[in-house]
Amino acid sequence: MTDKPLSPEDCTTMAEVRAGVDALDRELVALLATRFGYMRAAARIKQSRDAVRDEGRKASVITAAVGEAEAHGIPGDVIADIWERLVEGSIAYEFTEWDRIRD
Repeated sequence: MTDKPLSPEDCTTMAEVRAGVDALDRELVALLATRFGYMRAAARIKQSRDAVRDEGRKASVITAAVGEAEAHGIPGDVIADIWERLVEGSIAYEFTEWDRIRD
């Protein structure tokens, strides 16, 4: 069992900071795996390939992420860039899954 990393405020060494970042990265990847699971579900549920790309939904997801970022005091522009890539990657993955399921 791995010890829980220190909170950022409690870190006093770079080793502690790095341990915290590494632990958080593992959690983020696990969360992204779940997110991509929802993309697989969307690909399964959507009846039309044309329904995969939804620019209105994309914009609302990015706007919501920026709002959350700003509420947490982190740079919204950085989160907007990350979410742009995340959403586009998710759309590409969903297209791949949509095609795979129906081949």
